[in-house]
Amino acid sequence: MALFAISDLHLSLGADKPMDIFGGGWENHEQKLKECWTQVVTPSDVVIVNGDISWATYLENAKEDFAFINSLPGQKIISKGNHDYWWSTVSKQKKFCSENGFDTIDFLHNNYFMYEDTAICGTKGWQLSTNDSEDMKLYNREKERLELSLRSALKSNPKRIVVALHYPPDGEFISILKKNGVQICVYGHLHGRAQKNAVNGTTKGIKFSLVSCDFLKFNPLKIL
Repeated sequence: MALFAISDLHLSLGADKPMDIFGGGWENHEQKLKECWTQVVTPSDVVIVNGDISWATYLENAKEDFAFINSLPGQKIISKGNHDYWWSTVSKQKKFCSENGFDTIDFLHNNYFMYEDTAICGTKGWQLSTNDSEDMKLYNREKERLELSLRSALKSNPKRIVVALHYPPDGEFISILKKNGVQICVYGHLHGRAQKNAVNGTTKGIKFSLVSCDFLKFNPLKIL
């Protein structure tokens, strides 16, 4: 049994949204992802999929993408990314999965999961582009969601905490991680040139890993 993470699958099996327009590395990326995933992940493993799962605008349009994810080995814990417009409410998403037999998928949102003695927490996160009131509102809301997830998990006295974000954490998010004793943080969102300056490795006592699938060459990263 192992814990993996990978983000930014950007699936579009139910729509015409080819990813190879972003570079040759994305050509036939669904097949690459499937081949790499099945080589390392077993049915008893858990995979964190932290955001940008499907290009679908509505949940019902994401059915083929969810079917693809569900067919891959392991239990999947999915959190929200900035392009997951299909995201509705967790209750509706759970119902959608139940009705379609997607029994290997669950959702990380204002909650946490236990993997053996490790708590898995997280939220989408946010990057401030302006200092206007709406931008700050979204930023503060995501900090509150992370705090809520962590507070809930700490009640279980986990041996360690893994936090999954979609956006790379900035100073204030990192302060929340440190305050709550987080040991591992995985994040995504970054592609192409933006990956050059990504933080990978241990800093301020926390191990950070970029897990965008193109950065990982579509190989889920083993965390534990």
